[in-house]
Amino acid sequence: MIVKYPAVIASTWAWHPMAVRKRLPQHESRIAALEAARALLIESGPQAVTLKAVAARMGRTHANLLHHFGTAAQLQRSLASHLAGAICGTIAEAVLANRAGLASARDVVDLTFDAFAREGGGALASWMALNGNEDALDPIVEAIHDMVDELDASGAGIRREVTLTLVLLALGDAQMGSALTNSLGLPAHTARDMAERVLTDAAERAASVLPG
Repeated sequence: MIVKYPAVIASTWAWHPMAVRKRLPQHESRIAALEAARALLIESGPQAVTLKAVAARMGRTHANLLHHFGTAAQLQRSLASHLAGAICGTIAEAVLANRAGLASARDVVDLTFDAFAREGGGALASWMALNGNEDALDPIVEAIHDMVDELDASGAGIRREVTLTLVLLALGDAQMGSALTNSLGLPAHTARDMAERVLTDAAERAASVLPG
């Protein structure tokens, strides 16, 4: 059974600039700005995420964005944190659904890989690392750490090593999977197949040590 997660359906993140032209409370305006930045990231790549571009996307002024974020670097850091919550929430829901028998290992893999690719986390991470802004990735690292802790504490039996492998494969595939598979003459879905085998093998090992 394939479980649908509204959080990763692209249509839920569709952006329309007219939606926020009215005056919004400060918190809502900040979220709207992050959603506009996210849309630019997905559509045009990380180089498009500037204060000026986000302001234009929203129909706001550059000064308005400066009030919320101060600098482009802070906007990028805030976007990283915003994306981290969505990415890690998606992975956590998918893994827990798998453990409850509501989703297959492949469903978990596909949702995780799609979260990094479609939500722009992979592109943002790559861009920030190349520009020497590694500390802006801290929100993603911290969110992944919190996610793994939560899954372990839930009694779902998730091993940190398995989660780490899944996340690294998904992040790497989002950044350069297409180029690598083309260069090596491998199918585009090779990394997903590998991740599926990791999850399946881990589930089989866990089942073999259960009492009864």
